[in-house]
Amino acid sequence: MKTQFFCPLWGMENLSYTEAANRVKAVGYDGMEIAAGPDKRNEAVQVTHDQGLELILMAFGGGKVFSEHKKKFHDDLLDIASYKPLFINSHTGHDYFTFEQNAELIQIAMAVEKQTGVRILHETHRGRFSYSAPAIQYYLLKIPELRLTADYSHWVNVAESYLDDQAENVNRAIAVSDHIHCRVGQPEAPQVSDPRAPEWKAALETHTVWWDAIRKRMQQANAPLLTVTCEFGPAPGYLPTLPYTNQPVANQWDINVFMKDYLKQRWQV
Repeated sequence: MKTQFFCPLWGMENLSYTEAANRVKAVGYDGMEIAAGPDKRNEAVQVTHDQGLELILMAFGGGKVFSEHKKKFHDDLLDIASYKPLFINSHTGHDYFTFEQNAELIQIAMAVEKQTGVRILHETHRGRFSYSAPAIQYYLLKIPELRLTADYSHWVNVAESYLDDQAENVNRAIAVSDHIHCRVGQPEAPQVSDPRAPEWKAALETHTVWWDAIRKRMQQANAPLLTVTCEFGPAPGYLPTLPYTNQPVANQWDINVFMKDYLKQRWQV
């Protein structure tokens, strides 16, 4: 099974797409994961293609009223799929939508996937239908075709625990997770300050064991490809900062490169 590592554009918005792609290529990533608006998607495709990089595009929907959100989600997925990314990583629905509303959005994504041939995965993320390990269980039981992007750091934060008492919930998600966001969360935040620090060794290992399990499942299924996006976020929202100066306590780029190299070494890929 081939393993490919992706770098998010998130945190490099001060660079042009060409500058960001050059930087990503230089340190050995295989591709980029980009939340590109309608006016930027063609550029994202062209620049990554020119650099020989794979491309994952992201979808979000929009609008607080369900009818508005549903239309934008559908239209956005169709437009993004027309650019033929490797797949679409979707931030689907809202935690305040009903099960029926979120399920309708998931069915829309499945219909677009069938129509276009572009895979759509649904990220486990706070604020979405998939915001916690318990909340997603009913969806997994009622919609067995559902496929996920695993970012369990959000679940750790929501549960204020490392999910030790939710092994069954996590295992059901692992069974349908096809893409990994290798962010390390902690009970009071979706991201540790620096996964290289010794105080976060146990948190890093906890998350890595989950990623190992996804990889093992895909290997046993003879999957051709595992994709991993190294997605520690930037300051000030995700990366902690010092009071008064707003100085980040670590470097987002360096952390994400570390995560890539850490998993490459662990998995010998």
